[in-house]
Amino acid sequence: MDTAELQLLVAEIGEQILARLGPAQNSCATCGQSCSDTCAVKTQEIIRAGADRISSCQRVAQSGPGIASLIDHTLLKPDATREQVAKLCQEARQHGFATVCVNPYWVALAAAELSGSAVKVCTVVGFPLGATTTRVKMAETEEAARAGAQEIDMVINVGALRSGDFETVKTDIRGVVEVSHRAGAIVKTIIETALLNDEQKAAACTLAKLAGADFVKTSTGFASAGATVHDVALMRLTVGPEMGVKAAGGIRTLDDLKRMVEAGATRVGASASVKIVEAAAG
Repeated sequence: MDTAELQLLVAEIGEQILARLGPAQNSCATCGQSCSDTCAVKTQEIIRAGADRISSCQRVAQSGPGIASLIDHTLLKPDATREQVAKLCQEARQHGFATVCVNPYWVALAAAELSGSAVKVCTVVGFPLGATTTRVKMAETEEAARAGAQEIDMVINVGALRSGDFETVKTDIRGVVEVSHRAGAIVKTIIETALLNDEQKAAACTLAKLAGADFVKTSTGFASAGATVHDVALMRLTVGPEMGVKAAGGIRTLDDLKRMVEAGATRVGASASVKIVEAAAG
């Protein structure tokens, strides 16, 4: 497929996705509210898919296997210490979280701390801007996998996407996918929805799917906004049931979490994790 054919394919898919979402994507005819924030009615109408992981950057209370198995227990602060990362891993082992997600420097420590447990190690690549070159991202991925990372959350080249350079975006993702899959790791592509319009979001998800990624993810948590129900539903509609969808950013309550789950996310990022799991337990 040459560049012109790729441009045409992505444009056609984007048009179909946006047409299926319809004009009522920002407000609900039933209640007139913003459906990504407050309207449970419209949320229930547009989404039926379900999350399979949650990112958390705070200590999570014991919440049972149902919640714990959805969580990527996350600590990506630039000032995180060795003690904090070790504690993150201890919590993950204790509660049976799906993964811990840490910056690349801490992968080896996390792998050692979690040795013998079912908890996997996730790290980030091209984070948080996505503006490094493909070769650099591939090298990051290779080193992370060698250190023990089993899941890679990579940031796409957002500037190239916004410039309409789809071939560069696909090649960028595919490079990381090839290195990751050779090492037995999976790839989640972060498209940074806060910086994109709906057509660009659909294009990013399409390119991630064409490049062989395993997940698409809404946000880094370092941009101006995080996940919305609308974005998660759009991403799920674009990639279909074959790929995972991870929502991250701005998920602060149990109701927020439920909306993302119902919207089709296959993982969700939450900073108010204690509050969420306590609400679930209660």
